[in-house]
Amino acid sequence: MLDTWTLLIIDDCAADRKIYRRYLLKDPHQSYQILEADCAEEGLALCQKVRCDVILLDFCLPDMSGLEFFDRIQQEIFKTSVPVIMLTGRGDEEIAVQVMKRGALDYLVKQNLTQDVLQLAVRNAIKQSCLQAQLLKTQERQRLIATTALRIRQSLNLEQILNTAVAEVQQLLKCDRVMVYQFAPDTGGKIVASSIESYSTVALCDRVGAGTGEQGSRGAGEQGSRGEVAVGLSPLPLCPSAPLPFVPNSQSPMPYIYELGLCNCVSIKEQFNSKANLVVPINLSNNGNPTPKLWGLLIAHHNSGERQWQTDDAEMLNEVSVQLAIAIQQAELLAQTQAALAKEKQLNVFKSQIITTVSHEYRTPLTSILAAASTLVKHSQQLDESKQERFLGIIEQKARYMSKLVDNMLLVNQLELEKPKFQPISVDLLQFFSDLLEQERETVGDRHELIFKITGNHHGFWGDRGLLQQIFINLMSNAIKYSPDGGSVEFHLIGKESEAIFYIKDWGIGIPMADRENLFQSFSRGSNVDTIPGTGLGLAIAKACVELHSGNITLSSEVGQGTKVTVSLPKISPTGQLSPSST
Repeated sequence: MLDTWTLLIIDDCAADRKIYRRYLLKDPHQSYQILEADCAEEGLALCQKVRCDVILLDFCLPDMSGLEFFDRIQQEIFKTSVPVIMLTGRGDEEIAVQVMKRGALDYLVKQNLTQDVLQLAVRNAIKQSCLQAQLLKTQERQRLIATTALRIRQSLNLEQILNTAVAEVQQLLKCDRVMVYQFAPDTGGKIVASSIESYSTVALCDRVGAGTGEQGSRGAGEQGSRGEVAVGLSPLPLCPSAPLPFVPNSQSPMPYIYELGLCNCVSIKEQFNSKANLVVPINLSNNGNPTPKLWGLLIAHHNSGERQWQTDDAEMLNEVSVQLAIAIQQAELLAQTQAALAKEKQLNVFKSQIITTVSHEYRTPLTSILAAASTLVKHSQQLDESKQERFLGIIEQKARYMSKLVDNMLLVNQLELEKPKFQPISVDLLQFFSDLLEQERETVGDRHELIFKITGNHHGFWGDRGLLQQIFINLMSNAIKYSPDGGSVEFHLIGKESEAIFYIKDWGIGIPMADRENLFQSFSRGSNVDTIPGTGLGLAIAKACVELHSGNITLSSEVGQGTKVTVSLPKISPTGQLSPSST
């Protein structure tokens, strides 16, 4: 079926108009609706009522010249130019030059006019007009896309970029809402930006399994609770390089679902009275890899009646998605750079703290070691055996302290910067902590009494023995150290069905309220420690080891009344392993 074009003939000669009509109606390539006017005023009136595709204009009209009429219709009536073919009874080259300078598409002399000439001239005028209209439309589209891209890329904040993008695209496409869906590493995902807040619960409920056939918890198109809109994704891999769908012309768009660049892998099924969605992928460059990284989807949605998307809509959304991908990549790069700088700053602060702590904490024991060694060297002949043993004991004690300090520094560095592997095995907590307490009793001296209390079921526990030992040693060491006047230190082991709880309680100097907030940070100590040596690493080490067990650690204290530190650890390891004794 041929497209029908509206053509206006303005000529005061009825016989000429009849000839033109006959010629044009015989054109096998075009179909015309032909209007006629015998003067300029009548022609202007018709132009105001009907949008004409082509005008055949006689140069000599009874009420004004063809040039004057041409100027009127070009400047006053239409925002875009109408193709005009000027007709004249005289083959005057000067007139032809004037006509073509004014913008007429052709100039025909009536005496030389034939059927083929007129048909070809009108067809060329229509073709040129369509090309010009398409060019203007493309330029306007590029201008709108450039403006949209500029606004999207004015910020390097990812949240602001996404919110700007959905707002700008909604205005660009004149649709009801626009959403950005981001895929997650676990093949799930979520809506991260929506131009309308009330639709923020829209979710892609099925997972993309890259060919595995994995399905989500609900079927595609199933409406969820709380008014959620379920959108189904097939488990096939996405293909961002697929060609654009072809739409023959504006009268024959692809109805309902218009899928672009996804190889028919994404099927949008809405339940909010909508069957019109336009979906394009957001692809990021993949470190030189020719296959881009699929970051997410840009979705235009229309639910206020049926929306017939055009090819231009799809192309505009696709171009915006390219600009959005660039902005996202720039924002992510900035975030990574800032994180690296923050990590570097943290590392530098940490190194500075280590140097300061080591230089301070090593000075006192080194002084004691040097003094004791010097005394033994110079006066060993005058010292009896008991005094020699006392000086040797000082050297051994201070050397052990320095060795423990180095071990703690290395462990904190590993815990904070390298994150050691968690290696759980089945642990008999009763035997484990009994052995550790016996070791402490051998070194603690007579001024402190270590009390061990057990309640509940302590079987069926999985944990990392090395990390558990660090938790116990650091908490017990603190309890003894900050009880300088001696006294009892209690260790309670409480076994429950799904977790093991233990706490260490002392009646030492306690911790001021203002200091408790930061005590689990490296190099933090209470303001009331006075001359008691220490690095402020014990609680930080214990907390890191507890977190590797997916457990919790809490602290309660009163100044002068002592401190209680409680640790709770799940019996099942984070890897899901169960102790043989609990199965």
